[in-house]
Amino acid sequence: MSFTDPIADMLTRLRNANANGADKVEIPFSNLKLALAEVLKREGFINAVKVDGEGYQRTIALDLRYGPDGERVITKIERVSKPGRRIYTPVTKIPRVRGGMGICILSTPKGVLSDRECRRHNVGGEMLCKVG
Repeated sequence: MSFTDPIADMLTRLRNANANGADKVEIPFSNLKLALAEVLKREGFINAVKVDGEGYQRTIALDLRYGPDGERVITKIERVSKPGRRIYTPVTKIPRVRGGMGICILSTPKGVLSDRECRRHNVGGEMLCKVG
């Protein structure tokens, strides 16, 4: 199966699993998707990231996080920059998602970082997605 936008596919799988209340979700492996998953883990939106398999059969298993009464930690997740329309932003113009409760994930020269990390490192880049 080939996808024109693998990041959008990853976010859709995550959104669907979250809406169904699934504990885990598996997505095809890529280094960018792994870096994106690591940011979600660092920021507390998912519990664990694990790479399964080897070679072309590798997948990334994400352990989803829910609140104590089963409420969703990820309420909204949307793709910002798309293959047909890339969105770049300097560090001074990175938006605050849900008043600082959510994050914006950017691809920067220092790697894939959250908006907080971008401000700390004083670096901008391509806005991949917003998570609330």
